[in-house]
Amino acid sequence: MVRVSRIHPGSIAEEIGLEPGTELLTINGRDLNDFLDWEFLGADEELVIDARLPNGEPVIYEIERTEGAPMGVELEPPSVRRCANRCEFCFVEGLPAGLRRNLYIRDDDYRLSFAYGNFATLSNLRERDVARILEYRLSPLYVSVHATNWDARRTLLNNPRVPDILAQLRTLAAGGIQFHAQMVVVPGLNDGDVLEESLRDLWSFGEACLSAAIVPVGLTQFSHLYTGRTMDEATAGVLVDTAARWGVRAVRERGTAWVFGSDELYILAKRPLPAPEHYGEFAQIENGVGAVTKLRQTVREGAETLPRLDGRRIGVVTGTSLGGTYMPEILEHLHAATGAHFELILVENSLFGPTTTVAGLLPGADIRRVLSGRADLDLALIPAESINEDGLFLDDAPLAGVRDAVPVPLFPSYDFLDVLSDVGDTVPADSATADAE
Repeated sequence: MVRVSRIHPGSIAEEIGLEPGTELLTINGRDLNDFLDWEFLGADEELVIDARLPNGEPVIYEIERTEGAPMGVELEPPSVRRCANRCEFCFVEGLPAGLRRNLYIRDDDYRLSFAYGNFATLSNLRERDVARILEYRLSPLYVSVHATNWDARRTLLNNPRVPDILAQLRTLAAGGIQFHAQMVVVPGLNDGDVLEESLRDLWSFGEACLSAAIVPVGLTQFSHLYTGRTMDEATAGVLVDTAARWGVRAVRERGTAWVFGSDELYILAKRPLPAPEHYGEFAQIENGVGAVTKLRQTVREGAETLPRLDGRRIGVVTGTSLGGTYMPEILEHLHAATGAHFELILVENSLFGPTTTVAGLLPGADIRRVLSGRADLDLALIPAESINEDGLFLDDAPLAGVRDAVPVPLFPSYDFLDVLSDVGDTVPADSATADAE
């Protein structure tokens, strides 16, 4: 059963009288268990839907629609499949106490992997889950492989019952399912020979394995389960070299680099980031693979379209990993194109500790702190990734509240262009000087 949360005006659902709170039980005689069933079973042009109205009354809807016509139904969010592993490097295990409850949910859900690109270990798949993946052709999936060696994977996931990932991937690949893989590398556990074995195994899947990412283990000051070594510059450098070596082979034999190091890996190794063409279609950009290169490319290609902002003083708030290495070059390019003066404001993360350096994990309290006395700025840009769809930072501070607490107009931005393209109509020139006077 799935429950309707919203009906789009003018839709088929509104026309037949569906209303929020209605429980949808079956489509054409097949049970509806979640949003996947609704999307895939509901794709037919002729539908018979068994439902139950909010008052408990049963009802049957018979629908004929033209091909591709949307039903106009939004469903209540599904319950999330929980993770059964206890990975030492798990982000949730590195959270401090006192945050909102849903942040502590350790999801490991193949449905979210398909729908949103979330990485899943597949360690909790049942036979009927595999059957659904194959029937609905849920491809591509995003899989946290970490290691194909079964013993190493048991250790990494801290789960002696974890299934053989190679057997699972072979079943999926035989059914036409493709996947992107990631290996979060813990020094001494799944680097070296274990990593080489994993890459060889994944390479053997051919076109079924679309890409493989190498990501350095990331820890906070609250990562209480972690007992391994931290990632240092030398180890990161070896991993970058491994990705490069495999990338040369992949380009030669398949026309794509295939193995990609995350941006954080290059930053730790103090190596230059690859050019945009290295990343192809940026398939794992949400995993921090190529995000900085894509940002540099976007600014380089789009800065000339920005309006002149001569004399404006713009603060750019970011984390310490990106700021000191790549951001000055980006801001210099923006300065040349707009005439604005950009000030880089690096923030040490007080919520997770100094080892957490990515901009998307900055809490609202830190942004408020660094901007509280900055009436000299005309505006400030903050990482849009640090705010969720409800307008909340990780520390539950609302964006509106942070805006009210600082003396400078505040704008979340993904790539600078999204804000600067029309900021001239929002913040007049010399506004900071006027306010200060």
